[in-house]
Amino acid sequence: MSRELIEDLAERLGVDVKGVDIVEAVRLLQRVEGNFDCFARAASGFCTQEDCLFYIECLENSRTSED
Repeated sequence: MSRELIEDLAERLGVDVKGVDIVEAVRLLQRVEGNFDCFARAASGFCTQEDCLFYIECLENSRTSED
């Protein structure tokens, strides 16, 4: 997932993510879309938010993130 993609989505949703790191930007967008702001926090690679736009990327990042 690129920064450009996140910024494009944020712009379409009317959300300012400039100056925010990519993980926090995604979490902000998750809140806007009505999901938990849990990007890259999936315990043991498990997540029930399958309708989230970032579901696949979240699981991939959760394996490498400690936050």
